[in-house]
Amino acid sequence: MARDNVLLAYIASDLLFVAAGGLLIIFALIIESYDSQTMTVSNVARNLILGLCPAKAVIGNAVLIFVTFLLSIPAMVIPTMRGILKMHGYLVTVCAFFTMVLGLILWFETLEARTNLEAIFLKQSSTVQSLIQAEFQCCGYKDASTIVFDTTCPNSVVAASLTYCVTPFTSYGNNFLDLVFTGAFGIVGIDTVLIVMTAILLKDRKEKERYAHIDQKQGPSGI
Repeated sequence: MARDNVLLAYIASDLLFVAAGGLLIIFALIIESYDSQTMTVSNVARNLILGLCPAKAVIGNAVLIFVTFLLSIPAMVIPTMRGILKMHGYLVTVCAFFTMVLGLILWFETLEARTNLEAIFLKQSSTVQSLIQAEFQCCGYKDASTIVFDTTCPNSVVAASLTYCVTPFTSYGNNFLDLVFTGAFGIVGIDTVLIVMTAILLKDRKEKERYAHIDQKQGPSGI
């Protein structure tokens, strides 16, 4: 039996698609686990930034990806089920749109990072604010009124010699969110490849079905 390269390429892209869903689940679980951690100097900034990521929406996206993948299984093994294959393609498009929206939300967060992180900083307890100051070796968010006097900033003289936290905290937040939304857009790229491969497989199967019908009409022929 000849190797069906179109089907193999489709299967490969479909496996990448479901692997991306697995990564989304892992990311969402990481967010949830970090959210329950006790804040320390080493994790305070990371945990606060992860709080900006919509964990429940990420889980919802991953579940939709898994359901879409399951729908592709009968379409893979039964060539005549082109209707299910079409439905699979539509659902992959929905998944791509969902992931793109999540990526855009995080991208907009980076555009407003300075303001958003200020609000996050100010609503934290003085203990958490002190941890942020210790992590970035800074004092206050962007003015002296937000300084928490602690071991990092024991007095106004030391505080004046250190920078405010706005620059290092915002820079850290932007870099972190850049990685996350870049990953989201990478998943959209995988979805796009699968959409293209679904369309190619549909066309290939339609052509094969048409030729099969022609052969059936002509019947066996001899020389």
